[in-house]
Amino acid sequence: MTTAMDSRGTASPHANLHSHPGTPLDRPVRIAVVGAGARGAAYAGLAAQWPEKAEIAAVADARPTVRARFAARHSIPADRVFTDWRELAAHGRLADAVIVATLDADHLAPARTFAEQGYDILLEKPIAPTEAESTAIGEVAARTGAVIAVCHVMRYTRYTEQLRALLPQIGDIVSVEHLEPVGAYHFAHSFVRGNWRRTDETAFSLLTKSCHDIDWLGHVIGRRVLRTSSFGGLAHFRPENRPAEATDRCLDCPLQNLCPYSATTLYRDGLREGGTKQYFTRVMTAGDLTEEAVTRALAEGPYGRCVYACDNDVADHQVVSLEYEGGVTASFTMTAFTPLENRHTKFFGTRGQLTGDGRHLHLYDFRTERTTTVDTSLDGSSAAEGHAGGDENLIRCFVDALHQGRPELIRSRVEDSVEGHRVVFAAERARLTGTVVTL
Repeated sequence: MTTAMDSRGTASPHANLHSHPGTPLDRPVRIAVVGAGARGAAYAGLAAQWPEKAEIAAVADARPTVRARFAARHSIPADRVFTDWRELAAHGRLADAVIVATLDADHLAPARTFAEQGYDILLEKPIAPTEAESTAIGEVAARTGAVIAVCHVMRYTRYTEQLRALLPQIGDIVSVEHLEPVGAYHFAHSFVRGNWRRTDETAFSLLTKSCHDIDWLGHVIGRRVLRTSSFGGLAHFRPENRPAEATDRCLDCPLQNLCPYSATTLYRDGLREGGTKQYFTRVMTAGDLTEEAVTRALAEGPYGRCVYACDNDVADHQVVSLEYEGGVTASFTMTAFTPLENRHTKFFGTRGQLTGDGRHLHLYDFRTERTTTVDTSLDGSSAAEGHAGGDENLIRCFVDALHQGRPELIRSRVEDSVEGHRVVFAAERARLTGTVVTL
């Protein structure tokens, strides 16, 4: 029998496993973290900002150094530090909620187990690498009553909130144009050298990178997709595009100071700079920001490989066409071959046009022929950091939903996210088969 906790945190075999909706807690929400890598650590760090509302109570991660560093940072006692999620689950319910930030292929089993044990779940995107597993996690939430929130951080930004508030001013939406400029070095890090480079190990790039965007389009357009088509593939990061002088690793390559995809340049820049490059360098070295760690990783690890000598197979560019209910159409482009910048979107309506770049919104009115500009940043910062506040707002909403007993604060319930994932899987089928797929 699964053991639950009462409002004091005491084991209670008779408690309703998911009795919290509408019932505030009189203590901080206790959160366990499964997968203490970049995303798991970031989410836990944000939750720890509010000790009166949240406490990081346990961690499970297979990497000893990562696990120990995480436990020390959050003062987690040794008996709450585990080598994997199964070991954590074997101890029964030790917290109210769990952040599942494992690799994509390892989402279904922990999500099912922890939901059945009474945990609510914050699940990193994508839900799962297959449509069947994504649907199964949605069914787990329905069966157990667990709140499963998917980390679609774009739904939680101030930019998205203000965009949705302005949309009625352009009349009825007729069509949308949306671009995700992944960024050349970002794509090389994550989708050529990194964890998301192979379809058989994780999934295709439209899912692992752009399920955010398909979900976001559905969220702001507010209609269901009826049909989709798609084109694209792996154009550049292939062995036949490798320069004759290039070596297998950037560290000893004579082109390392000339190549736009040089790992030596990227990760050594990350030692000196903040922002995204430093984030990627932390991923590469498991958090050790020293010259020695970077040199060792360049010489021995996957991130030091030539981008033309990797085992990657995911698409580096893709176009998706979408037809929504009521005849609304949208085009979406994902491409690696851009600077690292914010997404760009244009909404074409019957009374005007709304253009956004992740921070600024430009509303053009057909009648007055005037443009109104709104800066959605509260502090003038770039939208790149923390997904324009989406990371922090996601965690705030998740914690407040459980602490205050207000599940309606969560804007990315798995039930909605499954629908967006269905569109992504349909678009990929359309690309692979050269057909228009009807949902």
